[in-house]
Amino acid sequence: MMEFLLGQSMWAFRSGELAFARGWPLWLLFALAAAGLVVIVFTLLRRPELPVLQRLAIATLQFAFFALLLTLLWRPVLNVERIRDRENVVAVVIDDSGSMNTAAPNAASWREQGVKALQDSGALKRIGDSSELRLFSFTDRAKSLESLGDLGGNSGATHIGDALATVTQMAASVPMAAVVLVSDGAENGSSLDEAAMSRLAAAGIPVHTIGVGPEQPANDLELEQLQVPDSAVAGEVLRAVVSVRHQGQRSTRVRLYDGDRLIASQEIPLAEQPGLTTASVEFPAGEAGVRDLRVTLDPARNETQLANNTRRAVLDIDGRPRSVLYIEGEPRWEYKFMRRAADDDRSLRVVSSMRATPNRFYRQGVKSGDELKDGLPVTEAELFGFDAVILGSIEAAAFSAEQHEWLKSFVDRRGGSLLLLAGRDGMGDGGWGRVPVSQVLPSKLPGGPQPGYGSRTSRARLTEYGRESAIGHLDADPAKNEKLWQEMPTLSDFQNIGPLRPGAVVLLEAVAGKNESQRADPLLVMQRYGRGSSWLLATATTWRWQMRLPLEDQRHELFWRQLLHALTTPAPERLSLLPDHSVYSDESSMQLEAQVLDETFKPVPGVAVSITASADSGAVAPATIEPSGRDDGRYRVVVQAPVPGLYRVVMTARLGERTLGEAVTHLRREDGVREQFGAYQHRPMLERIARETGGRYWTLDDLAGLPDAIRYSRAGMVERQTLDLWNMPLVFLLLVLLKGGEWLLRRHWRRL
Repeated sequence: MMEFLLGQSMWAFRSGELAFARGWPLWLLFALAAAGLVVIVFTLLRRPELPVLQRLAIATLQFAFFALLLTLLWRPVLNVERIRDRENVVAVVIDDSGSMNTAAPNAASWREQGVKALQDSGALKRIGDSSELRLFSFTDRAKSLESLGDLGGNSGATHIGDALATVTQMAASVPMAAVVLVSDGAENGSSLDEAAMSRLAAAGIPVHTIGVGPEQPANDLELEQLQVPDSAVAGEVLRAVVSVRHQGQRSTRVRLYDGDRLIASQEIPLAEQPGLTTASVEFPAGEAGVRDLRVTLDPARNETQLANNTRRAVLDIDGRPRSVLYIEGEPRWEYKFMRRAADDDRSLRVVSSMRATPNRFYRQGVKSGDELKDGLPVTEAELFGFDAVILGSIEAAAFSAEQHEWLKSFVDRRGGSLLLLAGRDGMGDGGWGRVPVSQVLPSKLPGGPQPGYGSRTSRARLTEYGRESAIGHLDADPAKNEKLWQEMPTLSDFQNIGPLRPGAVVLLEAVAGKNESQRADPLLVMQRYGRGSSWLLATATTWRWQMRLPLEDQRHELFWRQLLHALTTPAPERLSLLPDHSVYSDESSMQLEAQVLDETFKPVPGVAVSITASADSGAVAPATIEPSGRDDGRYRVVVQAPVPGLYRVVMTARLGERTLGEAVTHLRREDGVREQFGAYQHRPMLERIARETGGRYWTLDDLAGLPDAIRYSRAGMVERQTLDLWNMPLVFLLLVLLKGGEWLLRRHWRRL
C-alpha cells in the first residue's frame, strides 16, 4: 500500500537523495512561500466574524496547499543508484551445517524452512529476474550448488566467516551486488572475529541475513562452557567451572566422570529468569596419569535435546611433587606451622633454609647434604630448580647482587612464583623495596625510617577475587565458606606494603576496628609478571588460626596447602607440550606448542626435537613440527588425527647423543559435537553481519522487500536514475485532502 502511494519502492527512498530538478534557487521558493503566507494571513484578518481558532485552522490548510503546489513547481526528484538488470551477480549462501538439521516434531528442518520461505515469498524468483543467481552451501567452507535440491544436510561445524570470505572474493572477477545468507548464526568455527568482520565490511558488498530457527530454545538445558585447569599435580583438589544455559528450570545436577567412574556430583541452583548460570564443582585430581573427563547435566523433565548436556575435557596429572624453597631469617612460629601444614601433602616438597646463626643455616626437606649447603642457592640453575620461593623475615642484604638478579629472573623468565612474608626484616623493612626484585612485586614497598611491621589485631576477610580463587575455598558451599572465614581467629601483626601497582589483585583484607573506625588493608596480594607471579602476605601470625582452633579443625592447613598449590602449579617445565585446547571437536588438525629450555630456562641451541602421536586404538597419527623462528625455544606442532579417540602425544628433545627429556600430553578428538550446542537462532550475530556490511536482517515472514533492497544496492554494476516525485499518488491525495478538509470545515462552520 505504501509503495503504491509513493509510486516507488521504499528502498529507493532509503538509499536515494532528494533534489529539485528545475535548478531554481531555494531562497526563491522560501520567499514565495513566505509571501503566500502573508497574503493568506492578511485575507483572513479581514474576516473578523470568524473566531481565531477557525481562522488559524483555515490558514494552516491553505498554506499547506499553497506550499505543496509551490514545491511541485520546483520539480522534486529522487536521485538513486540501482544495479543494472542482468549485469550483476547475487550470491545466495545457505547454512548446511549440523544445527540446520534441527526440526520440531512433525515439522521441517530449519534449512528446509529457510529455502521454502525464499521460494514461497517469490523473493528468489524476483532476484533471479534482475540478476544472475549463484547458489552456495557451507559448513566449514563454501561450495557451489547447481540447485537448492543439492543441499545435503551435513553434520559439520559452522564457519560463517570463512564462507562469506570465499564468496565475497568473487567480487574481484564478477560484479557482485549482494550476498544473501540463510543461517541460524551459530558460528562455532572461530572464523568471524573482529578482523574477519572488518574485512567483510571493507569488501563493500552488502550481506543480507535471513534468520532461521527459534531465538530461544524451549525446555532445554545446555552445558555451554566447561573450564578445567590445563594441568594439575597428583593429590590436588581441582575446580571445574560450568556454565549452564537454561529456560526456567529451578536446578540441575552436574556429574563428573573419569571415563565411566563418577568422581564428583553437585546440585546447582539455576536463576529464575532464562539465561546463563555459572558455578564451580570441586573434584580430586587423583593419582598421576591422564583424566579423561566427561561432565554431564541431568536432563530436565521431558527434555529431548540431550546431546548438549555433555562436554569432554582431558587433564594430565603430574606425579612430580612441586618444589617450594622457603628462606627464613629467624626462628618463627609461622615457619614451623607452615611446614607442618605442607608435610602431609605428597604433591608438595618444601625445602626450607632458616638462618640459625649469622653464618649457619638450618635446612629441612633437602634431598642430600649438598643441596643448599651454603643456605642460599649458589647458581641460577639451582634456584630455577624450584617452582616457588618464599622469603620470610630476612633482609635483602643477605643476598648478593647476582642472587637478586636471579630472583627477578626466577619470576620473569623461569615463570615461578615469589612470596614475601611479613616480618621485622621482611618486605620494606628488610630493604626489599630497593633491589631489582622490587620491580616484580604487586606493590611499591615503603622503605622509610619508620618500621612498617608491628602489632595490630585484625581479621582476615575475603574479597570478591578471593571468593573466586581456590585459595579462599574452605568449603564448597559459598555461604558456609563465608561463615568459616568470619569465624577465623584474629591475627596479631600487620605490615604496611605500600601503594598497590595497577596489576595487583587483592585476595584477602586485614580488617581492624569496628563501625566508623573500621579500616581494611590489603593482606594477601598477587600480580602476574612475565611468565610468573609475585605475592605479598602482610602478616606472620596465621599460625594463630591453628593454635586457637580445635585440633581437628583443618582450616589453617587447608589455607596453606591451597596457597602453596597456587604458587607452584602454574610454574612451567623446561620441556613442555601445550595444546591449544584439550578437546578438538569436528577438527582433524590438532595444534600444540612445544618448548625446550635448559636448566636456566634459556633456549638450547642445536637441539633436535621429534614428535610421535598415537590414538588409543593404536593408530599412528602423522605430526609435523616447525620452529617459531624467534629463537625462543618454541615450536609449532600439528598432529593430524583422522579418527576420533584419545591421543597420546610425546615430544623428545636430544642434544647430540644426549637425551634432554620428554614431554607428554593427551588430547581427545571427537566428531559431530559442535553443532549440538547453541542450537537456536543467534539473531545478534546475524544483525551485526548485516549492519557492518550495509545489508539488513530479515525474518522468514518478511522477505517480500528483499529483492528491492538488493536492487537499490550500491555494489556491483550500478546506474544512476532520476525519479520524479510530483506524480506520486500520495501528492494528489494530499492536495485533495487539504482542499477537501478546508471545504468540510467551512461547511461545518457555515462559513463558505
